[in-house]
Amino acid sequence: MPVYEYRQLPINISEQDSEYKGYFDAANEHKLALKKCLDCDLLRGEPGAACPWCASMNSEWEQVSGKGTIYSYQIVPHSILPGFRDWTPYPIVLVELDEQVDQPNLGDGLRITANLVNENMDAEDEENVAIGKRVEVCFMDVENGFSLPQFRLSDEPPAGDVWRYPVP
Repeated sequence: MPVYEYRQLPINISEQDSEYKGYFDAANEHKLALKKCLDCDLLRGEPGAACPWCASMNSEWEQVSGKGTIYSYQIVPHSILPGFRDWTPYPIVLVELDEQVDQPNLGDGLRITANLVNENMDAEDEENVAIGKRVEVCFMDVENGFSLPQFRLSDEPPAGDVWRYPVP
């Protein structure tokens, strides 16, 4: 796989990369896929050789809906990386996907981190970001067929309370 560039950062996912290749292969088709354990049937958002729930080494990539709720977020006020300086401030969201809420235990869930963007693929405005808001995956086409999963706010109403840090 060639080296791609996103905001002046090189991205190199080799053919031998068992942790990320399936994720990026699916993203290039505008699909969100995560690893599913073949022994306990639970999905995991973070890469790793073994299932965090049962320690099995057996897994496969499975497509998920890409719909979820903002579980937490951070607004990055300034960037030390030159490629992101023109994007600040920008939100990074921890999204709890609709699949696997409260599994395997109450309070557990399938969570992944990404940028929150608007319909123009620019950073979403800080005043629109809040815990509890509904989001959906979208894909930022970077170059030569390479795409990065991002999230954007959806039209779905929140299921519960919405909370955000007060903006000064």
